[in-house]
Amino acid sequence: MSAANTTFLIVSSVLVFFMTPGLAFFYGGLVSRKNVVNTMLSVFFICGIAVLLYVAVGYELSFNSDLGGVVGKVHHFFLSGVDLTAIVNKDLGINTGAYLIFEMMFAIITPALFVGAVVGRMRFNFLLAFIILWSLLIYYPMVHIVWSTSGFLAKFGVLDFAGGTVVHINAGVTALVLSIFLGRRLGFGKEKTQPYNLPWVLLGTTILWIGWYGFNAGSALGMNEIAVQAFLTTTVATGASLVTWMIIDMIVVGKPTLQGTCTGTLCGLVGITPACGFVTAGGAFWIGAISTIVSYWFITKIKPILKYDDPLDAFGCHGISGIVGSILTGAFASKAANSGIAHNGLFYGGGFSQLGLQLVGTLFTIVFVTVMVCLIVFVLKPFIKIRVNEKEELTGLDQSEHGEFADYTVAEVSNTSDISKYRGEFQGQLAHLNNPPK
Repeated sequence: MSAANTTFLIVSSVLVFFMTPGLAFFYGGLVSRKNVVNTMLSVFFICGIAVLLYVAVGYELSFNSDLGGVVGKVHHFFLSGVDLTAIVNKDLGINTGAYLIFEMMFAIITPALFVGAVVGRMRFNFLLAFIILWSLLIYYPMVHIVWSTSGFLAKFGVLDFAGGTVVHINAGVTALVLSIFLGRRLGFGKEKTQPYNLPWVLLGTTILWIGWYGFNAGSALGMNEIAVQAFLTTTVATGASLVTWMIIDMIVVGKPTLQGTCTGTLCGLVGITPACGFVTAGGAFWIGAISTIVSYWFITKIKPILKYDDPLDAFGCHGISGIVGSILTGAFASKAANSGIAHNGLFYGGGFSQLGLQLVGTLFTIVFVTVMVCLIVFVLKPFIKIRVNEKEELTGLDQSEHGEFADYTVAEVSNTSDISKYRGEFQGQLAHLNNPPK
């Protein structure tokens, strides 16, 4: 076992784990004040359920043996009998335990991403049941198909360094399908929901950016040249996407916005994920910029035409930028950045070979995830209601689903506060507070 590479992988695992609470702050800051607790809990509870699922059957379904190049076999329930000290990568000296821990973190963050599409109207118990089935029937098979050496897309030659198909297109398409099944929020389109806390959005974005280095550089599985390359390209693409969205906002909206700049930052992180270990800094710049431009265009122009309700643009950001990044990997992949790839990309003299492979992998992911999400929803709906009722939605899911408020300022403006119920009796006191004696 390589102590240096194992330490690097453990640190990367911690960074990837940190992304999930960071996402809770990002999403929690964007939603309306009456759905903050529900949104943050809907992200954070996955830290528990995904871990249990992964050690029970997830690792085995992802990487153990093979069934038709689609999924693995479970021989060791809850890792019973698994030799965690066995070396799984002889070149890097990585053992099963370290590799399993790293991959477990991806199983946590991926389902958390599509929570942004269902906020304010999905029942928590439906989300819980859905995530369990989604992990078993969609996520673990996708990991096997793309990242296992016996997976059929891996054998086909599709490149996905850190999760363009497995994580972002997967979660983004899931978000789109769920938002369609749920239907639009009450009052959709009549007034714009004000974000609860923009500083939380910036905090969440910062945590996600930092954690993404574990996500992308860590996918090299060791402290080597490819890890350094992935770190660099992740930074360049994200910088390009941040500035691109900000400039577009200045031209289109007339002023730069913090919410938009944070969204653009995530688009670049998403876009570079499948390509980060295969492209140069120049390729990373173009992937970051193009991903942001396409996501901006989709969110502001196409989404209003389609009229589906994805409140936090989980599909517009993760789905669209993931699709763009996955395809552009076939255009910008370069043996100068990674000598281990079979083909140069289109812009590096490799022709359409890798680009065609990326198109196949991207299209397969979209179709597979769409079909499977529909199947899961159709199975669950007769047993668990998918959406809260009108009264619960108007009250807010913080109160109706959890009986909690984000903080006292939210409680004060709710209809359940004593001042709201008995406003007439408090008029004298309120007048005194509003006009204190000099």
